Amino acid sequence: MHAPEHCFTPFTSSIEHYSLPERFTYPFYYEPHPLCLVAAKQLQLHLETQSDWEHNFGLDGDTNNAIGKMFGVLLVKNQQGDIGFLSAFSGKMADQNLLPHFVPPVFDMLAEGSFFLSGQAEITELTQQIRSLEANPELANAKQALMQAQAAADEALATHRRNMIEARKVRKAKRADSAELTPEVRNKLKKQLSQESVIEKLQLRDLKLYWEAEIANKQQQLDQLQNVIDPLIEERRNLSSSLQQWLFEQYRFLNIHGREKCLGELFTGTAQGVPPAGAGECAAPKLLHYAFKHNMTPLAMAEFWWGCSPKSEIRRHKHYYPACQGKCQPILTHMLEGMALDDNPLLTNPAEGKSVEIIYQDDDMAVVNKPAEFLSVPGKTIEDSVYLRMKHQFPDATGPLIVHRLDMSTSGLMVIAISKRANKSLQKQFIQRTVKKRYTALIDGVLENDTGYINLPMRGDLDDRPRQLICHEYGKPAETKWEVISRTDKHTKLHLYPKTGRTHQLRVHCAHSLGLNMPIIGDDLYGVKANRLHLHAERLELSHPITGEPMTFQVEAEF
Repeated sequence: MHAPEHCFTPFTSSIEHYSLPERFTYPFYYEPHPLCLVAAKQLQLHLETQSDWEHNFGLDGDTNNAIGKMFGVLLVKNQQGDIGFLSAFSGKMADQNLLPHFVPPVFDMLAEGSFFLSGQAEITELTQQIRSLEANPELANAKQALMQAQAAADEALATHRRNMIEARKVRKAKRADSAELTPEVRNKLKKQLSQESVIEKLQLRDLKLYWEAEIANKQQQLDQLQNVIDPLIEERRNLSSSLQQWLFEQYRFLNIHGREKCLGELFTGTAQGVPPAGAGECAAPKLLHYAFKHNMTPLAMAEFWWGCSPKSEIRRHKHYYPACQGKCQPILTHMLEGMALDDNPLLTNPAEGKSVEIIYQDDDMAVVNKPAEFLSVPGKTIEDSVYLRMKHQFPDATGPLIVHRLDMSTSGLMVIAISKRANKSLQKQFIQRTVKKRYTALIDGVLENDTGYINLPMRGDLDDRPRQLICHEYGKPAETKWEVISRTDKHTKLHLYPKTGRTHQLRVHCAHSLGLNMPIIGDDLYGVKANRLHLHAERLELSHPITGEPMTFQVEAEF
């Protein structure tokens, strides 16, 4: 176990002119305290100059097998009253949990001789046995033989049924022609035709019995091989489940009152019910747990990304990020209980004092210009929104009002369905993508080309909502056309034309390394926070929902 003095890092420069924070950082949305910035820069210098270990962050241009990392600094006061900081990294680094200068994990599952490693070794051995048995050519042959028997049975039965149908048609024709025959001959023919029908049915029965026996025989041969594997799979499943539950119990997190809660308990009341993979291994819980355990007083914290961005997420080197919601929110809620925190800015109504300008209105529809930092529909904690304002503006509306949405941070044009009949037409236009939309954005960087097209599928980040990911396996199609309006020496102003309407599509397509690799100015999720997000829904082209008249609306961006 790391001794407190080994992890407590004094500042190498004077901090006398800095004031200490009055309250601890609200970890899910914050601006780093100046002292956290000093600590982070000191840690970053250490990362650049240390020689105790090696890890490929992808900073030298070699992005093959590169893994960037989230690092955290925790400003603390130690028992002697000295101000310094603690450092941590998320997960493992250089294939290790324990590295000099950094706080240890809350529980070291990689400790030599640990129950976890022995359990993992047992699971690995079972997996190797299962793979060896599954690689047996006899198993593949048995599966193939069963499939071939099932296919042959289907074909044989289908052929016989087709023949029965044709034979039935022939018999029907013969019966129809038998009217001219003598009664004796006709009765003899009818008897013969009936016998033929019975014989065909008996043949079908026998065919079914034959193939059922064949398939059963092939299934038995396969089962004999599979019955050796299935108990091992079940044993591995049970062992893995037991090991996971044991692991959840070992991760026990302290708070300022000295109260402990294990990982399993902390996630019991969440939507998923069980901790997601990697829960408890992030930098923030490590830092706070270590501080509480060694009677240090946490004052403020910040987390930054170091290295190249993952392929799916948007993480930029040296940029600061909040703690994730999925893995850290339940843990940090417990760990920060009883501490005075900065206000949660997400609970403050950003629309207060702002108005929604109506630029067009008739009996069926309206078009409004939504301000930036203004919800389209009520949120979990804030009701004020375009919907609520329009409900007050049009109290007799029969339509749902909201037909499409803009992100809270995005300004610009929204169509409002006042009447029920208008809503159906407007919805159809948006679904069929006949509505033409144009956005204006200011991005952080200078684009060389004048036009381009981005096609990167997207899905939500289940561990860190509302962030979105690029995902070629499970993502939904997302397409954006762009063209340059103007350039400065630092920024580029663009028109963006989204073909699809995924959540945060334009923000992600601009910021992601496979997109423009230049975040929109003021993007607090995928770039750097500024006075506002420089993204504006500037132009809308649609057909009037009742008359069908082509309509165009445009409001210039304020940036």
